[in-house]
Amino acid sequence: MKLNEYLNEYKAKINDAIKSIYDRKLKNINNTFLRDYYSELKDYFLAGGKKIRPLLCIGTYNAFNEKKDERIVFPSVGTEFLHNASLIHDDIIDKDNFRRGKPAFHFRFRNYHEKYNLKKMIATDFGNSIGIIGGDSAFFLGLEAYFHNDFNRELNLNAIKYYEEAFIEIANGVLIETDMVNQTNLALSDYIEMVSLKTGALIEKSILIGANYARATEDCINDLSIYGINLGIVFQIIDDILGTFGDETVTGKPTDGDIRENKLTALKLTALDNLDNSNKIRLTELLENPNMTKNDVQEVKDLFSKADAVDSCKKLADKYYQKAKSSLDNLRPSITKSEAEFFESLLNFVVERKF
Repeated sequence: MKLNEYLNEYKAKINDAIKSIYDRKLKNINNTFLRDYYSELKDYFLAGGKKIRPLLCIGTYNAFNEKKDERIVFPSVGTEFLHNASLIHDDIIDKDNFRRGKPAFHFRFRNYHEKYNLKKMIATDFGNSIGIIGGDSAFFLGLEAYFHNDFNRELNLNAIKYYEEAFIEIANGVLIETDMVNQTNLALSDYIEMVSLKTGALIEKSILIGANYARATEDCINDLSIYGINLGIVFQIIDDILGTFGDETVTGKPTDGDIRENKLTALKLTALDNLDNSNKIRLTELLENPNMTKNDVQEVKDLFSKADAVDSCKKLADKYYQKAKSSLDNLRPSITKSEAEFFESLLNFVVERKF
């Protein structure tokens, strides 16, 4: 099955599982603000997103079972909660007010503050405070996927262990990324280490949770891990390209955010490697200016283009694409043909995606 076929078969089921976790929570809440809060979280989760992580969990489980088993759908959504928890916090850190073309979670509560003309705290602080708690709530709600399913205790405890590892690795990746803004002479290897944690870890653990429930062998788990981490690296490199040169109407995010925040992206590192000394100095000056104008942003983009950064980053992505593909080739004799097609289709989507 190709990615779109998997989406058609499982996306509604994944959303139903997410709804059921929130509905169980809302059923026991009478406080008006708490009901608004969890209802807003629920809407945020269901407002869009590709649901790649639950699909990977389901696909991995199905890869080792000739007959599909609907039991895997509910625990598959655990990492989607963790993913959204990280996005909520990332948007506060990055000062991004929109996600998937709609208001970010913290921005929804900034609007909530203004709608109800709340007197305590300014709107921005109120929104950020609720957003921080929102990310925390999403993380803990994700554990519900492993507390209320039809698998045995041992498999659920193993899944929780992977969930914990993913949480720690994501946090470490974000911490490294935050520190890297202040570092000089960084290499692409530093960037790869960071994105392997920030992005690759959760993709890898989504796969390994599915493998856990399927009781996959250690050899298969090793190749699945390699596939997942490299898929995550490819995903992030392409995300960096789209974050600056994507179509805002398609990506749902502005294309000046990474530049204004001087984020450590593959584009930035590649440009610094490829430009001559005078252009390198100019690029650094622009990126370190906290009050960049629209023209400054455009000049940075022009320097990226002059450095041929997009094509260089695509070649870098292809390097990790090939690693993921090689591990998938190793897995083919051990997994179902349908799921091998799904894994390959997803890998191709990630490297070719426009959103």
